Amino acid sequence: MENRVVEEKGGMNLNLNMIDRRPCAACKILRRRCAEKCILAPYFPPTDTLKFTIAHRHFGASNIIKFLQDLPESLREDAVSSMVYEANARLKDPVYGCAGTIYHLQNQVSELQAELAKTQAQLISRRCEKADLQALVYPTFMSQQQQQQQQQQHVPFDHSLDFALDDSKFGMLGSLSGVEANLEEISEFW
Repeated sequence: MENRVVEEKGGMNLNLNMIDRRPCAACKILRRRCAEKCILAPYFPPTDTLKFTIAHRHFGASNIIKFLQDLPESLREDAVSSMVYEANARLKDPVYGCAGTIYHLQNQVSELQAELAKTQAQLISRRCEKADLQALVYPTFMSQQQQQQQQQQHVPFDHSLDFALDDSKFGMLGSLSGVEANLEEISEFW
């Protein structure tokens, strides 16, 4: 902790080390003087005594300190969280601890995966039944739709036939020359 000086409203300077020097939760519970470079202070703040109590009950203070000293500072926060989690799990399940929780969750995942596979199989079965029923109820309709889809997918559109006219297509009106004659009569009328 660094020495910082703060100026209050009345102009008095206070040393923040005097204010912040409350013992950490570990030293408070162990009833010892909290050193300036206490290894437990950053991980067990004075306001959270339950966290240290749970870890201390399961691991012991000396083991926690040895364990933290062997780790680099970047991993210590995660290690303390893991110890507290394991100690909490051991309170609930003294035999298996967090391994029992992991086992239980893995079983749940397996059961849910099996249920999902079963539901997907039922869905595929229902879709096949629906397709079979449609084929039975609408056999000509389905075959016509399939033929149209095949024609649309496989036959390219020939643009050269767009403007080619065949006299047989105008059988009702007569030949092409007859259509031209009708057009001339209509244009004379107007």
